[in-house]
Amino acid sequence: MQILHELRYPTRWSTKILMALLSLAFFAVLATMAIAGFLVYRIVKPQRTSSEINMASFPGRPEVLDFVVPGDGKREGWFFPGLRGGPTIILCHGYESSRGELLTLESGLQDHQYNVFIFDFAAHGTNGGISTLGYREVDEVRGAVDLLAARPDLDPTRFGLWGYNLGAYAALREAENDKRVRALVLDSVYDEPKQMVKVGVERNGLGKFPFMVRAAQVSFDYLNYANREDPPLSKKLSALTGVPTLYIQALDDPELGEATRQIFLKAPEPREQAVIAHGNFVSLGDEEKREYENRVVSFFLVRLPAFAKTGR
Repeated sequence: MQILHELRYPTRWSTKILMALLSLAFFAVLATMAIAGFLVYRIVKPQRTSSEINMASFPGRPEVLDFVVPGDGKREGWFFPGLRGGPTIILCHGYESSRGELLTLESGLQDHQYNVFIFDFAAHGTNGGISTLGYREVDEVRGAVDLLAARPDLDPTRFGLWGYNLGAYAALREAENDKRVRALVLDSVYDEPKQMVKVGVERNGLGKFPFMVRAAQVSFDYLNYANREDPPLSKKLSALTGVPTLYIQALDDPELGEATRQIFLKAPEPREQAVIAHGNFVSLGDEEKREYENRVVSFFLVRLPAFAKTGR
């Protein structure tokens, strides 16, 4: 009782110092959690960019297609036709990007007779909502695959996926559960969405503050409690056995670059690795962008040849 009384009404200098330190620690924790919560809000509600095109005049004869994501509403995508009865490549844009920024990559693939489909994830482009950094975005990729597989003019069993960070996570998760995916290009893929939260905190300049990254990850996990049992991508990589996969590691993005390298090392064959100086396709200069496009197109030409399947 004497100890409790001393803590409530400190008289000794040592007790006063202890209480002052405990008070500072308490308010520091509160401040950290408040700032972390704000950061997570900024991360899951990214600044949206949107690019609209004149479908009537844009080369490649694009077509607007809608599909429904269960529990998350309608999505609109742009379909660029290639070889009838041939494979389809779905391009999954990265965090804080949009479908319109992938049109040059789309053109390079369509020029080689691939059918190509691009759409915006939740909280990106024309879509509202929040981003789950991959947890629910995989449902959007699956909805796109289901939509295209039902078309009589496409091969329903041969899909290729390209993705960058957020899009790469969703593409890999889908491929682990969908045998229709026959080839993958994964640029700056991460194992768990909390790794992308860490990247977001660091890009806001607060990564060096004590416990800030961990506090943000806890807040993000709370928002995505329904996905708490989702295993890291690396736990199911064996499902990709026989699926050719190109892993692209960017040297100027050490966090995601290392995450990509670790997944590559655990991945089954056939696998390939490309180490490039600069990541983020949409921000590359013209020459680097052409080299990147050529690398991606060449991979798909070898691993997912654009020939028509007969008998459908």
